[in-house]
Amino acid sequence: MKIVKAELQKVAVEPKQYPMDKLPEIAFAGRSNVGKSSFINSMVNRNNLARTSNKPGKTRTINFYNINNNFRFVDLPGYGYAAVSKEEKVKWGQIIESYLNNRENLKEVVLLVDIRHEPTDDDLLMYNWIKSYGYRGIVIATKSDKISKGQIQKQLSIIKAKLGIEDMNNIIPYSSKNKMNKDKIWSLFRDVLEKTKDQ
Repeated sequence: MKIVKAELQKVAVEPKQYPMDKLPEIAFAGRSNVGKSSFINSMVNRNNLARTSNKPGKTRTINFYNINNNFRFVDLPGYGYAAVSKEEKVKWGQIIESYLNNRENLKEVVLLVDIRHEPTDDDLLMYNWIKSYGYRGIVIATKSDKISKGQIQKQLSIIKAKLGIEDMNNIIPYSSKNKMNKDKIWSLFRDVLEKTKDQ
């Protein structure tokens, strides 16, 4: 996909702060250190659109990115970071749930997991939520450049088993460094957005 515009449109913590137009949205969920910001930046060919940080748990807001004035990427707060208080975790959970439960613009929720590790119980909870609401259950396995090519299939099988994924085509290894499978992911996103037009 040719990206002619990619910009941060809104930063929100509650529904009244969300963009008010009807642009379709694809949201990204995942643990705090899974690389959501790097993923978004690499998909739209920008270095610093989504701010990356060496400190997990930095994204405490919902960030709405306008892409080509046609749709939005939505970066949800990362979950599962141990070094924040219980109150903070509850607050993040409420921010995420409020968006996921009430946003009519939302067309797909994509789960990002670190390919090097078995998904956590938090990942499983999020994946089950995604499936229960009728979304496809696309899982992006990030940081695939950090393991050997021979290990990739083994790690994908671990992810598949933990999350109970039926269709292996819904798990896609990805690297923000070498852009592995970038075209394949855009193809999936195009399908999601085309279905939106047909509705």
